[in-house]
Amino acid sequence: MTDTHPDTDTAETNATDDRTRIETDATATDGGETSPILVASLEESTGKTAITLALAELTRDDGDDVGYMKPKGTRLESNVGKTLDEDPLLARELLDIEAELHDLEPVVYSPTFIEQAIRGREDPAELRERVTEAYGTLASDRDRMFVEGGGRYDVGAVVELTDPDVAAALEARVILVAPFAIPADVDDVLVAADAFGDRLAGVVFNDVPDAAYDQLETDVVPFLEGRGVDVYGVIPRERTLSGVTVAQLAAELGASLLVEEGTDAYVERFSVGAMGADSALRHFRRTKDAAVITGGDRAEIHTAALEAPGVRCLILTGGHRPSGAILGQAADAGVPILSVRTDTYATVERAEDVVRSGRTRDEETVDRMRELLSDHADVESILEP
Repeated sequence: MTDTHPDTDTAETNATDDRTRIETDATATDGGETSPILVASLEESTGKTAITLALAELTRDDGDDVGYMKPKGTRLESNVGKTLDEDPLLARELLDIEAELHDLEPVVYSPTFIEQAIRGREDPAELRERVTEAYGTLASDRDRMFVEGGGRYDVGAVVELTDPDVAAALEARVILVAPFAIPADVDDVLVAADAFGDRLAGVVFNDVPDAAYDQLETDVVPFLEGRGVDVYGVIPRERTLSGVTVAQLAAELGASLLVEEGTDAYVERFSVGAMGADSALRHFRRTKDAAVITGGDRAEIHTAALEAPGVRCLILTGGHRPSGAILGQAADAGVPILSVRTDTYATVERAEDVVRSGRTRDEETVDRMRELLSDHADVESILEP
């Protein structure tokens, strides 16, 4: 007969219990056998939110119970971290999710938060645990989880919580949303692919302008796939998703409409009229689908903007009202004039935020993105377990 040492039995039993607990925790974290999908982006305003929610809805249409999470909130109302992030709220509404905002968005990545992290007052390990615990709560009883990355995939490095870090912690498959305008943009894709490593499933190019579309499909996609980077879709630019109407912009800015003709035109960019009249006219003639923001007392700039075919509206700052001649010229040209009381700098900041964020914050946008993904992307490969 061989004696069994009681301490050995205890040690083996504890080791077994530890392994069981780790396996149980892993199952709770990954939401079952199907890996979560993390949708990351090379830069802000690439349609990441719309794509994330559209993929979630397409999965739900197939009968799966889906969940959503955005680990880092970066759309902020103030430096101290009061969030304006509407993405989790929209996800909660569209996907019928009953969850608290602090679980949907457990880390508010504000300037104050970053300062505290630099001073050593935020523990990366604790933050990672906060994210994984929130994920476990949200993933409970869900067939598939969709995780939305930060504004850019590298945001969060100061606390070791970039999108690659999150993907590793949650064992997620990554879909990278990328813009494309010129061949040099491929560099950014390859750098991101290295950062994600084996967790990168593939890339979806979104909002691709007509002028770049053929080169992307003919030259760039084969090049990337030859480098081991799968491309799951090339989505063309869609006017309704690339900007906001003048009417929407006026409402968001709280502007008075001095000339109302043409408010259904789309604005995609801004030009600040702070130069002389001759320079302004040359500059405005090179722009397209733009709003010109300038002081309400700069009549020579108003005239130059109204002569440029790519200007869609004038936004006059400082509460000044232009002359009747300018108003008449604008009405004849079908160019709306908006008046705001804020200064030019504050108006530019607010207007850019409206265009950057306003186009992906409603159900209609997500519905249109579903159609675009179905028509221009390999949705089945994107959603594979």
